[in-house]
Amino acid sequence: MKSAIEAVLFIGGGPLSLDRLKGIFEDATKEQIEAQVQALQADYDARDAGVMVAEVANGYQLATRPEQAVWVRKFKTVKVTTRLSRPALETLAIIAYKQPVTRPEIEAIRGVNIGGIVRNLMERRLVKIVGKKDVPGKPILYGTSVEFLQYFGLKDLSSLPTLREFQELDAVEDAMVEALPERDSGGEAPRDEAAKELDAAAPAEGGSPEETVASEASRQG
Repeated sequence: MKSAIEAVLFIGGGPLSLDRLKGIFEDATKEQIEAQVQALQADYDARDAGVMVAEVANGYQLATRPEQAVWVRKFKTVKVTTRLSRPALETLAIIAYKQPVTRPEIEAIRGVNIGGIVRNLMERRLVKIVGKKDVPGKPILYGTSVEFLQYFGLKDLSSLPTLREFQELDAVEDAMVEALPERDSGGEAPRDEAAKELDAAAPAEGGSPEETVASEASRQG
């Protein structure tokens, strides 16, 4: 079963939960499947393989080892044409740590209009609509997506670094750029209602790099 699990993870295209694997290997218990996944990882470790079984977004998927990142980057030929700006990264951090959160709440922390930034994050599928806040006007609530976890290699949101750690990671922007594949125009567009709300905001990504998430968050808290 171990080799079969390896094959399924290879073609899975994303994290496969234990429940999903149980649905495939119906005759095995979850404990048996989990043991085989661990045995597969042990095999990779024993031969110092370039790939590993990663726990991402509450599931398992095959991934390249972090120490091989330099070679993976050299292999890549498709470059991301639009880098995330520092204001976009700060906005993404606020959404990640304060979700579910509305656009006005994010703007209260950052002190600038972030309509265009949120639109960009949604187009990259890092942010999604998670509901509406039960207050007058019912503003849209935003949160991070499963793809956000995949891109940063996080098992779940509890694996997020602290706000201070996030700010101190100078390589965060480069990591995002390396992780994000180039999107074609055939991707899902944000929901019409969200587009209308964001259309009311200026598209410019305002704010200076000095407006750090940590300082703004502490000011509000």
